[in-house]
Amino acid sequence: MKSENKLIGTGLLTAITASLCCITPVLALIAGTSGIASTFSWIEPFRPYLIGITVLVLAFAWYQKLKPKTQEEIDCACDTGDLPAGKAGKPKFIQSKSFLGIVTAFTIVMLAFPYYSGIFYPKTERQIIVVDESDIKTTEFKISGMTCAGCEEHVNHEVNKLNGIVNSKASYENGNAIIEFDRTKSNEIEIEKAINSTGYKVTDKKEIN
Repeated sequence: MKSENKLIGTGLLTAITASLCCITPVLALIAGTSGIASTFSWIEPFRPYLIGITVLVLAFAWYQKLKPKTQEEIDCACDTGDLPAGKAGKPKFIQSKSFLGIVTAFTIVMLAFPYYSGIFYPKTERQIIVVDESDIKTTEFKISGMTCAGCEEHVNHEVNKLNGIVNSKASYENGNAIIEFDRTKSNEIEIEKAINSTGYKVTDKKEIN
């Protein structure tokens, strides 16, 4: 049973580690410390391997739990008080299928975190009054360190705090952010500082129009 507990613990640890790169930006938002958002972005290249380990570990844990017990295992359970269901005893909750089911569900939630992390970011809606269309400028900022949708939302959230932002669209897949802004109310230097404050770094920028 100790081996089963170790398997469950390993599965939890790898699942949490695999999601750290996307959990950290949300924690940074809640804590109000944007600079730590990119702290675990270095984990992203290892994420597929961590997910694979998690799936294999939990699959083996379920196999161990569901496979028919041998007479020797039943006798051993009698000696330790860890009796299978239906016998004159009751296994501890931490050794039960229910506990493994809870751990599995939690693991799935953690592994899927990058796909729904955006819901934790408040939508910034503002009324933009454009006096002169010629004042609207669009610039592409190349950004390093973004690894998931949560990173995109974090960048957009910080940029939208500035005055004069018409639209901010960050993309971790493209490693950039396309930002429209009113040049009479904001500028590229302020926008770059806002992006860098998240911990992700602007590596280049170019005017689109």
